[in-house]
Amino acid sequence: MNLKAYLRSRQKQIDRALDRYLPRTKVKPPTLHKAMRYSLFAGGKRLRPILCLAAAEACRGKISNALPLACALECIHTYSLVHDDLPSMDNDDYRRGRPTCHKVFGDGIAVLAGDALLTIAFEIVSMAKPARRYDMSTLLREIAVAAGSQRLIAGQVADLEAEGRDVKRDQLRFIHENKTAAILKSSVRLGAMSANADAKKLRAITQFGRALGLAFQVVDDILDVTQTSEILGKSAGKDIAARKATYPAVIGLEKSQAEARRLTRQAHDALSVFRGGDAEPLHALANYLLEREY
Repeated sequence: MNLKAYLRSRQKQIDRALDRYLPRTKVKPPTLHKAMRYSLFAGGKRLRPILCLAAAEACRGKISNALPLACALECIHTYSLVHDDLPSMDNDDYRRGRPTCHKVFGDGIAVLAGDALLTIAFEIVSMAKPARRYDMSTLLREIAVAAGSQRLIAGQVADLEAEGRDVKRDQLRFIHENKTAAILKSSVRLGAMSANADAKKLRAITQFGRALGLAFQVVDDILDVTQTSEILGKSAGKDIAARKATYPAVIGLEKSQAEARRLTRQAHDALSVFRGGDAEPLHALANYLLEREY
């Protein structure tokens, strides 16, 4: 498949939908809505919502049914980045090649913009059309748990507490499974749920998402030490400077690269239950995420 064309098409589709869901900048309070839109439309690759749509395709569902869920996931992801960049967290001045939200709007508005993006995600989920096997409460619970105190936020807390400490591999895996992989896993699970996937396919999609989510973060850790700030669009080398818990820091660069490849193979293997070309976009995305340079 032509992955570049696929990504461009899906990105445009998701951006149009996000533009419809978010309040306009003239809606009161305008500063808040400007900050939300500034961060949400900062040139992100839309990987999580694209994975959601690709999982829906793999299960032969309608893209229109998955689109609200995909957009909700991107709002949650963006909220996490806005908060992650704050001085009290990772203290980053650049994201996606331009000043972070708090550098433009101030810390207070950035906190509130993140809060608002998280909140509107649940409003967007409520606009989705539930499938026969998965009612609205199931969809809401899936996204709430992934973003909550035992997954995304748990990973962020563990990441903060690990700074400057000697971290074992199982502790590092906990951070990555929750801070990064939980939302990626829910992205594909929600796509499959929107397509009314049976238990066998949902289980396969879940295994795919778990392995892919871990591989994604391992590659992210690798890029922080191998790429420049200009290529990454954010400050390179900050993980080392802050003595962050990363795979290269714990097991070394070569073993980290091998681990990323192993996890990607595991993700591919999980899709063996799908026949024909149904899962081709998911396979292509897994390879893309392994080989990416930013």
